[in-house]
Amino acid sequence: MDWIIAAAILLVLVGGIIAMLSVTVPIAKRVYAEQLVRTNPEKWGRVCSCPENEEQQAMWDAGCAWADENADKKQDVHIFNDGLNLYGEFYRFSDNGKCVIILPGRCECLKYSYYFAPAYQKAGYNVLVIDTRAHGFSDGKYNTIGYKESGDVLAWVKKLENDFNIDTIYFHTICVGTASGLLAMTDKACPDSVKGIVTEGCFTSFRETFKQHMIQINRPLFPVLDLVMFQITRHTGTNLIKTAPINVISKLKQRALFLYGEKDVFSLPKKSKQLFEKCGSVDKRIVWFSKGGHSHLRINNLEKYDEAIVEFLNDEK
Repeated sequence: MDWIIAAAILLVLVGGIIAMLSVTVPIAKRVYAEQLVRTNPEKWGRVCSCPENEEQQAMWDAGCAWADENADKKQDVHIFNDGLNLYGEFYRFSDNGKCVIILPGRCECLKYSYYFAPAYQKAGYNVLVIDTRAHGFSDGKYNTIGYKESGDVLAWVKKLENDFNIDTIYFHTICVGTASGLLAMTDKACPDSVKGIVTEGCFTSFRETFKQHMIQINRPLFPVLDLVMFQITRHTGTNLIKTAPINVISKLKQRALFLYGEKDVFSLPKKSKQLFEKCGSVDKRIVWFSKGGHSHLRINNLEKYDEAIVEFLNDEK
């Protein structure tokens, strides 16, 4: 009789798991497709990603105004990497061999990156803004959380070196753009021309920040969160543990400036402090801002934000 009871319990458990998965797997697939897959050519195009958000629209408008003011400095640029056509814009402000590459967050095209350019222009840097794969005019379907994007970044670095005589390069990264930057900078193929990174809202792992995102939009966490992570690996080959910033940043040797918000609900301050402490850079700095949400620090702290960047760049030894 005992084996019959055990079998019945096992059957109930298996049935429960199957029933749960029958409901949650479709949810996870929808969440993945919504958040990380370019399901049509218009998705993640060169438009404001969230016009209903006043701050986001204001950032977009200010960035586009900057681009209009400097239209005479712009050169459209293109590379072909990993089977994809990738597009960008190079703004030449100086012949001093210095340039920043701005790496935007998820869902954002190169026009979003305009907003972060003024501090670098003030510091005498040229500016490269890019449509990351699957965004803007660039080819691609999947966001790989920096795994394949990092190779694209290194291809852009080579473009700057060969075509524009650039020998000093910094990355300015926002959110998931930091994963791309860190993986590129800690790659053995990264050239000495890449001197440092300025990162806003860097997360410890994509799983951690996406968990916070799902909490904010009231999506069920278990087991949907890990099913979404499985979808990422399944479709892109990304090893989310190996490529997580917290597991990469100890290898970073270039200079690093971390910009964080005390009210960030996606890159939590306690996690951010852990990331900073683990950073392997000898010259690393952290600046905290009391105002502004995730990726919205500059619009709430314009002077302090830009001054922190200019000071960091000018202190290069």
